Amino acid sequence: MIACGAIASHISNIASRENFDITIYPLPPLLHNQPEKIAGEVESKIAEIKDRYQKIAVAYSDCGTYGALDKVIEKYGIQRLGGDHCYDVFAGKERVFELTTSGTYFFTDYLVKSFHRSVVVELGLDKHPELIDDYFKNYQKVVWLAQNPTEELKIAAQAAADLMKLPLEIEIVGESGLLDELKRLLNHI
Repeated sequence: MIACGAIASHISNIASRENFDITIYPLPPLLHNQPEKIAGEVESKIAEIKDRYQKIAVAYSDCGTYGALDKVIEKYGIQRLGGDHCYDVFAGKERVFELTTSGTYFFTDYLVKSFHRSVVVELGLDKHPELIDDYFKNYQKVVWLAQNPTEELKIAAQAAADLMKLPLEIEIVGESGLLDELKRLLNHI
């Protein structure tokens, strides 16, 4: 399974609990900052491992590739996670739609843990904090779709939302949506 690095640990945990016989090939989670590269990286990984496995699946949603990832998986006759984003996988497309206003910034556990590196450093806000207002002025709230919330993660999520100057909502979604999608993928491969 070629997986987004942001959800690879969740997949590994689920695979252990459910006794799924899979090998996970995580790709760098920072690809999300350049989604135009995701399809190419997935295709490179498929080419690298396709002779070793009879069955391959891709643990990415579309993730901002605007269909480019679908072209790659169709070329190889394999399946990917459903939805437009991992938010759809974790919470369900309908629930994400309900939570979305014209200005919702979503967190997952991964983004809470990596916020400084994935957002602050990648956007240069560590060197130019005066840009924080410009980057987040069109957002109205942060919704953390919590898979495995802990007190430490709650504190980190609140700190990230505070830095963005946005209110934080916590929606505990767990990993059941990802489990369902993994079962669907495994039934297709």
